Amino acid sequence: MIDNKDEQFPVVDEMGNILGAISRGHAHDGCKILHPVVHLHLFNNKGDLFLQHRPAWKDIQPDKWDTACGGHVDLGESVNQALHREVKEELGITDFEPISMGHYVFESKREKELVYVHRCVYDGEVKPSQDELDGGRFWTKEEILENMGKEVFTPNFENEYKKYFM
Repeated sequence: MIDNKDEQFPVVDEMGNILGAISRGHAHDGCKILHPVVHLHLFNNKGDLFLQHRPAWKDIQPDKWDTACGGHVDLGESVNQALHREVKEELGITDFEPISMGHYVFESKREKELVYVHRCVYDGEVKPSQDELDGGRFWTKEEILENMGKEVFTPNFENEYKKYFM
């Protein structure tokens, strides 16, 4: 499986105002045109954090552990719509109550994203997509801290974890 390089994302400014459109392929080719994404940090009542394992075929950060759910906002879609779509597609969850934690700009060598961060507490069943993910599991805070800086996690996840949860 591979990502659809022709998929269309909005181009945004740092406040989230839509300025135009860009293809997935162009958004990830090093042009660093700002486009929006959504992240959900999914905790259980014990305080453990669910992380997804990114498949080896992903074009960005393959074979790393990452935020429970993360995905692009499609052209014509709101942040809230994108979050609910991605959580349903990636984790099989529809009955969650996200809390917005704000947004920030993340820049890597290949892309620049406006990241809308959310969190929630959820104790129901999590069913990672077999098409989009290579599984997932809940991690304790101690397990996360033990593996920080060892290239186990994506840079996005490590940065968010440090910023919002440490």
